[in-house]
Amino acid sequence: ANMVEAPFEKSVVVDAKGHLMGRLASVIAKKLLEGQKVVVVRCEGINVTGSLIRNKYKWLQFLNKKNRSNPTRSGPWHYRSPSKMFARVLRGMIPHKTARGEAALERLKVFEGCPQPYDKQKKMICPDALRVIRLRPDRDYCVLGDLAVDMGWKYSEVVKSLEAKRSAKGSAYHARKVQLGKAKAKKIEAKAAALAPIKKQLAEYGC
Repeated sequence: ANMVEAPFEKSVVVDAKGHLMGRLASVIAKKLLEGQKVVVVRCEGINVTGSLIRNKYKWLQFLNKKNRSNPTRSGPWHYRSPSKMFARVLRGMIPHKTARGEAALERLKVFEGCPQPYDKQKKMICPDALRVIRLRPDRDYCVLGDLAVDMGWKYSEVVKSLEAKRSAKGSAYHARKVQLGKAKAKKIEAKAAALAPIKKQLAEYGC
């Protein structure tokens, strides 16, 4: 489902995989400022324009920025996990030093992978931010998870294993659902002849 066109809901779960980071962040920032609660899952699958080596050099320049008076306490903080990287990008699109901006950021949740209970909830996408739609095929891009690993993120393999388990569980659930649907359709077809007179009678009454 398209999160841009969706009506206001209690909470919206967004699957970030395959989206361009800046474009997705701008759409979510607007939704947060409007009062919508947003949960972003699979942040490790976000795409960033530009090659991996280019983005690594940009990130290394960012790592070099620090407070000279007391760098261990004063920041800036250089987060290594993809979800925190994305949250910081999004923070730059919100007036986070005002009460309105602070309240907006409290409505945001970001995760690597797809933890419970969001694995069983309907997920939305943003077509305006999808890489396959917005980026030319000949342009370079990299995956935020790969960039995070090169910058020191240590939980890539853990997230991959958990995602593989979730995917297998989801496939088994879907296969069972299809099987039950077919069985139900067969039973309805088998009872069609017996229900024909009743349906005819109901039709006469306008039901």
